[in-house]
Amino acid sequence: MSVSERYAEVKRRADEAAKRCGRDPADVKLIAVTKTHPASEINEAIDAGATDIGENRVQEVLEKYEDVKPVNWHLIGHLQTNKVRQIIDKVVMIHSVDSLKLAHEINKRAEAHGIVMDVLIEINSAMEETKSGISASELKQLCEEITADCGNVRICGLMCIPPIAAEPEDARPYFKEAASLFSEMKKWDLPAERFAPTELSMGMSGDFEVAIEEGSTMVRVGSSIFGPRNYR
Repeated sequence: MSVSERYAEVKRRADEAAKRCGRDPADVKLIAVTKTHPASEINEAIDAGATDIGENRVQEVLEKYEDVKPVNWHLIGHLQTNKVRQIIDKVVMIHSVDSLKLAHEINKRAEAHGIVMDVLIEINSAMEETKSGISASELKQLCEEITADCGNVRICGLMCIPPIAAEPEDARPYFKEAASLFSEMKKWDLPAERFAPTELSMGMSGDFEVAIEEGSTMVRVGSSIFGPRNYR
């Protein structure tokens, strides 16, 4: 199958998953994750209907940016503070904020560009040492600190990555927990101009249908669209 055919198939499956649980498919954004894949394949996905592209590494955004057709870029991988300045004017959302230090740097760079950067707070669902992200118990304090200190950052919700599982259903408990936390988050009384929790980013190639059934508004799908990664 070509990239365009795989994209269409993933979109069909995502739409069906939304319909199964009574949701509007338009409420689920499909982010095509392009890690290690070239601009030519990204453009093929865009031609097939992709509007949002996700990259894990800042360097890959920079390498591909000029050769990719107009699209919304998302930084979904761990972001080091010293790399923020390189992508602040290139992405529409940073999915992986997990510290006040990082938020401060994003705020500083966004202010310099005269923009407000939309971010998601990354939750480490199983508190795995190999993954970034904060615990559920740390979420409210971090949101309070960011909204108090960072006038050019807008918290738009949560991102989570469950542990690698053999079966999609194994991820469901983690998605349920994140969805519950997201629902609680929406009740918090924080400054509306800096706190608008509307997005729950969860679900990847192996489990995105389950994630949608549990309330995901953004799924990050790579290998099911682009095929195996070409690690170099």
